[in-house]
Amino acid sequence: MDYASGSSGHGGAGEREAPGRASSSEYKLPQITALFWVLKIAATTLGETGGDMLSQTLHLGYVAASVVLFAIFLVALLVQLRVRRFHPGLYWLVIAATSTAGTTMADLLTRGPGSGTDTAGGLGYAGGALVLIAGLALVFAVWKATGLSYDVTRVTTFRGELLYWAAILLSNTLGTTTGDYLADETGLGFWRAALVIALVMAVILAAHYFTRISGVVLFWIAFILTRPLGATAGNYLSKPRSEGGLALGTYAVSAVLAAVLIGGVVYSYVILRRAGQPSVRDLVSAE
Repeated sequence: MDYASGSSGHGGAGEREAPGRASSSEYKLPQITALFWVLKIAATTLGETGGDMLSQTLHLGYVAASVVLFAIFLVALLVQLRVRRFHPGLYWLVIAATSTAGTTMADLLTRGPGSGTDTAGGLGYAGGALVLIAGLALVFAVWKATGLSYDVTRVTTFRGELLYWAAILLSNTLGTTTGDYLADETGLGFWRAALVIALVMAVILAAHYFTRISGVVLFWIAFILTRPLGATAGNYLSKPRSEGGLALGTYAVSAVLAAVLIGGVVYSYVILRRAGQPSVRDLVSAE
C-alpha cells in the first residue's frame, strides 16, 4: 500500500527535490507499508485519549496541557531533525507528540480555556476547523513554492522535513476538530463517525489500486483522515456511556494503544535489522 510514491498516478506537485526515492542510507522517514498505517492509526488514537487524559481526566486544562505537550513535541522534533537516519522509535514519538498536542490545542481553539466540552468559550468546531484548514493550506502552498516534492519517500532535506512535520502537526490538530464535529454536530456519535471515516478511507484504498489518481494526493488525504478516525475511535472507547462511549477510560485505552505502538516500533527495528540496516546501537553511535 505505497500511496506516497505516486505509482498509481502521475505523481504529485513539485518534483525537484530528488530524482527518485531516498536511498536506505539517507531516508529519515518510514516506508509507507501496511505497518505504517496500523501504527499511524494507533498513534493518532493514542493522541486523542492521551490528550484527554491530561486535560480532562487529570483536570490539567487545555492551556497547561497544550503547553506541556507542545514542549514535548518540540524537544522530540529537534532530535528528529538532528539525526541523519531513520529511527523508528524517535519518528513515532514525534508522531504521537503531534497527536496529543494536536488534541489539546484543538480543544483549546474550539472550546476555550478550561477542561470542559462546551464550545461556548472557543471558536466552535466549524470555526476551529476553518482556521486549521487555512493553516494547513498555507503550509502546502509554501511547500509547493519551495519546489520540493510532496512525495514523502523523497523528503531528504532539512527544509522538506520541517514542512513535513508542520503539515503533520496541523493535520493532526485539524483531525481532532473534524472528528468532534462529525460526532457531535452531525448527530452521528463516535462509532458512526468512525465508521464513515473508515469507509472513506476504504474508498481511497480502492482508488489507489483501481484508478490513476496520484498516489501522493491519495496518501495525504488518507494521512489526514487517520486523525479524525483516531479521534472518534478513541472517544468511543474511552468516553462514558452517557456520552456514547464504551467507558473504558483514558488510562486503560491509552495504555493498550501505547503497547501496540511500542510493539510496532520494536518490530520495525527487527525489520530494519533483517534488511541489513544498522542496529539501534549503530544508528545512535553514527550520529
